Amino acid sequence: MTLDKLLGIDYPVIVAPMFLISNTKMVKAALANGVTVAFPALNYRTDQELRAAIQEIKAASNKPFGVNLIVNKSNPKYKPQLKTLLELKVDYIITSLGSPREVIEQCKPLGIKVFCDVVDLKYAKVVEALGADAVIAVNNRAGGHAGNISPQELIRQLTENCSLPVISAGGIGKGEQLKEVMDWGAAGASIGTIFIACEEADITPEYKQAMIDYGEKDIVRTTKLSGSALTVINTPYVHQLGTKANLLEWILNNNKTLKKYAKMIIALRGMKAVEKAAFGATYKTVWCAGPAIEYVNSIRPMADIVKTLTDEYEAALV
Repeated sequence: MTLDKLLGIDYPVIVAPMFLISNTKMVKAALANGVTVAFPALNYRTDQELRAAIQEIKAASNKPFGVNLIVNKSNPKYKPQLKTLLELKVDYIITSLGSPREVIEQCKPLGIKVFCDVVDLKYAKVVEALGADAVIAVNNRAGGHAGNISPQELIRQLTENCSLPVISAGGIGKGEQLKEVMDWGAAGASIGTIFIACEEADITPEYKQAMIDYGEKDIVRTTKLSGSALTVINTPYVHQLGTKANLLEWILNNNKTLKKYAKMIIALRGMKAVEKAAFGATYKTVWCAGPAIEYVNSIRPMADIVKTLTDEYEAALV
């Protein structure tokens, strides 16, 4: 089943949850233009703010939207955030960086769908057995935490060996590319990078301008910010910082006893660095983006970016 049929929307597109970037203005604009949207629960510091955001979106639209939940044990907000999402009955939850077992078990009775981030067939089979409703196939062209397998190969592996709908995540910047992944067997696509420079995003003008000034060749992976590979723009500061974890960071990440705490510390430190860069222009800029940055040429309203994408998709179907 394709994503548009699964959720009752016009186009098989999720505007991807983007840490620090996704906000209610972006969500409402996208929902009004035939696609669905998810935002990270971690974009809201308090439960009160998270509740207010969900209620604001629900008041503005009856279209389906979702929330991305980090289900890793290193996320201290996971349990209370899940409780809130269940109570307010969001349409779907996207799980990342951990086991979705508890989320699936609690969502099923409420009719809340669960889509799980996966980077390979092994984990896709695990979440399929747990009862997930779809997988978000995070490939090697994704922004943020990327996988290691090409879009076409990952879609092939998953569609041939799983019964779940496969939502491709990574590298899509144009409607023709959306049609291409659908032709490969995907049920839809999760698309993020091309929306970063929208007018509604509350990030700095410098971040938005960087989305225009840099291209695909400027995207690199770093393991210094979250302990996992993260795709960022190779600014002078990132180049100076380096992209490989140093010896101490490597030891902490690979020691069984210290690993949990090290990941928590590294992730917190990395999140702070990304947050500073997103909301305050300094020399120490760490801006997340994926290879689809190549297709960002101007700062535009969210609705315009969505419409361009869906118009291109419809044209490609003819």
